[in-house]
Amino acid sequence: MASMPVCRRGARAPLLVLGHQPPPPRRSLWASPSISRWASTSVMKSTSAHCGNKQKMTATGKENSTTSVELDDQRRVRRQQRLRERATYQFAAVAASTLVIFLAICATYYRISWHLDHGEDFPYEELCGTLLLCLGGMVGMEMYARWVHRYMWHENDLGWAIHKSHHEPRLGPFEANDIYALMNAAPAIGLCWYGFMRPDVIGGLFFGTGLGITLFGISYMFVHDGLVHRRFPVGPIAKVPMLRKVVVAHQMHHSDKYGGVPFGMFLGPLELKDAGFEEDLEKLMAATTSSENE
Repeated sequence: MASMPVCRRGARAPLLVLGHQPPPPRRSLWASPSISRWASTSVMKSTSAHCGNKQKMTATGKENSTTSVELDDQRRVRRQQRLRERATYQFAAVAASTLVIFLAICATYYRISWHLDHGEDFPYEELCGTLLLCLGGMVGMEMYARWVHRYMWHENDLGWAIHKSHHEPRLGPFEANDIYALMNAAPAIGLCWYGFMRPDVIGGLFFGTGLGITLFGISYMFVHDGLVHRRFPVGPIAKVPMLRKVVVAHQMHHSDKYGGVPFGMFLGPLELKDAGFEEDLEKLMAATTSSENE
């Protein structure tokens, strides 16, 4: 009889009995050919999927990077386009205003010189009438602008068909609504021309009225187009307190929250007061001032 072999502590010695065969070693589950094939296939699929996901992530990252670059390019192109549009409109505004003011000064000087060259006294009465009608023409144009803006441009279908371009995003330096500026310039030119050709007090009154309409149009262009809608830079007039209130009042007109009020421009704050919206105007003024100071 064989003796029990010595084994290490904690280990179990195999039982050797005469005529007894030890059990066959246990086969691992993973040793099965079918299981091995399944495992290898799964690993390959997992590796392939991982590589595919990595490629997709890389492609997505490249697409996002490309999209970001394209958006930056679009923003840069749009910014340059806006600068060109503002420069174009600014040139048109400054050139037209300079020309009109130059012609007005030359015409006034010529009218006074004509009287003096014909041995007449200095035409004080004619000059005073011209200045008074010039001021009256500017005030009258504010009243006219309020009326025509409401009843002809907003409440009239034909007028609104053109004016709505001013209440929509503008494409390019000009808009269809600009045609109204040309329409208002026609009577001013006619009055100035008739007054210039008639060298008497009546001529001076006509000339003054046309000049007042013209000066109102220039002021309207710089405040409305430049200061309110920022179609071109206007410089230091943006810091004038009275004009800042005019700006906020006109922004309320574009909000469509107050029934279109105010329809006037320079007297817009008074129109809001009469309509009962003075408190809203003051709140918006305070909010605008606070945001600018931050």
